[in-house]
Amino acid sequence: MLFVQYPKCSTCRKAKAWLDDRGIDYVDRHIVEDNPTAEELRTWNEMSGLPLRRFFNTSGMLYRDMQLKDKLPDMSENEQLDLLASNGMLVKRPLVILDDAVLVGFREKEWEAALL
Repeated sequence: MLFVQYPKCSTCRKAKAWLDDRGIDYVDRHIVEDNPTAEELRTWNEMSGLPLRRFFNTSGMLYRDMQLKDKLPDMSENEQLDLLASNGMLVKRPLVILDDAVLVGFREKEWEAALL
């Protein structure tokens, strides 16, 4: 299992503690130091079954500064994936990548169902 996170993010710290408390093994990946590629994001998006917009960190300063709320609807999927791959701070976190599923953000009930 791959756990993609940003160490300064309080939600990521909470999610990591949740995994550790339950003894769940994972490979930790720093989303800014090792940003997902556009191809990884495409694969994860397809695995998740979620709309691509759910992979954007809509509460982040960079998202707001770039006025992406207004720009995303006019961007192609490839443009959105390239944008996400350009800066880890644009990507919603944490991400959990399993063999057959992807969890975006930390929702305890969803994580319990998928991981326990």
